Amino acid sequence: MIKWLFKYGAVIFLFNTVLLSIESTFYLGNQIFLAIMGIFTIFLLINPILIKIVIFHKAFSFLLVINILNLLYFIFFHSVFDIEAIQYLLARAMQFSIISISIYFHFDYYKTQFLNHIAIIVLFIVILSLLFYPNVFSGRYEGIIWNSNMLASFIVIAFSILFLKNKDKSLRDYIPLFLLLVIALATGSRGALVGLAICIGLKYGFSLRNIIYSIIAFSIYFIVSSINLDTSINRFAEQSIFNDRIEQAFFAIENINKSLFSGYGLNEYSGLPKDISLPKRFKGQIMTSHNGYLSILLQYGVLFGGFILALIFVKASQLISFFRFSNDSEKIFIFIIIYTFVSSIYETLITGINEFHTILFWFSLAFLSYSKFKKDYEN
Repeated sequence: MIKWLFKYGAVIFLFNTVLLSIESTFYLGNQIFLAIMGIFTIFLLINPILIKIVIFHKAFSFLLVINILNLLYFIFFHSVFDIEAIQYLLARAMQFSIISISIYFHFDYYKTQFLNHIAIIVLFIVILSLLFYPNVFSGRYEGIIWNSNMLASFIVIAFSILFLKNKDKSLRDYIPLFLLLVIALATGSRGALVGLAICIGLKYGFSLRNIIYSIIAFSIYFIVSSINLDTSINRFAEQSIFNDRIEQAFFAIENINKSLFSGYGLNEYSGLPKDISLPKRFKGQIMTSHNGYLSILLQYGVLFGGFILALIFVKASQLISFFRFSNDSEKIFIFIIIYTFVSSIYETLITGINEFHTILFWFSLAFLSYSKFKKDYEN
């Protein structure tokens, strides 16, 4: 039981976020999350050797540093009675532990099969969505997922897994790609267009094929944008992708300046601290920062937050540089990292605990770091 959980803990943890993304299964997903945290904590306590072997492993040291920074921040700026901050501290530590231990004990599975299973799960979500909500273009499509942007994130990641596979594709392979593309556009998520563009660019670079695809894409863009729908293309054509995020970003910066060095606390990772009152001009608006980088600065302040962001960027740049010519699963994990960095400009990613895209981001960093370690060791 313990060995099985160590191997597949990251799978359970990630796929449970699907339950948390569906309104009718949210309660079940939350109970499973609490159970995973509790059981994994107990298993770690009765197997302390894992802390030395895995948690302190060179490949996962960047995660350990972030956990240490979280602990230091808690000591400096929180009291022992800040229950929500303690919950975040423990949840983040266990999240990183689950990811690291799963990769360490079942690396081959995560290298060869894990991504395929993600694509299958997302396709299953899409099929269920079409069965229960077949009116795809009646508005911004969200299917069984509670938020259309979240559904778009699921779909873009699944699309990248199928699209970036290093193999010749048959007609059968293009059918799910086409289905995912249509639903991604139907969500009305402008970020989905950005993700698809990154995926295509990572696949073909600036080749002649890519130029031809770009011409075709722009043709489709102008045709669809002229039709009165609510797809990603129409919303992109109506306004800049950042148009409705600029005011939110400025509001976040105003609040960062009010608590520049200490931030608002570990538990304030949503992009808008709860104790901030909205000015009248923002009443009725969703005024979270919608920016992962600003959310980290709101949460930690510029000193701790700046160090964490620098650590993430340095680690990611090392891994992207090392695997830039890879055509294996590493390329898909690189896409997830790059896509997260871009998405964090207009969505509150990186900071969360129970969000599909965010967990995959941390998993991708950890997986590539361990993969690099193994390749360096082999050499």
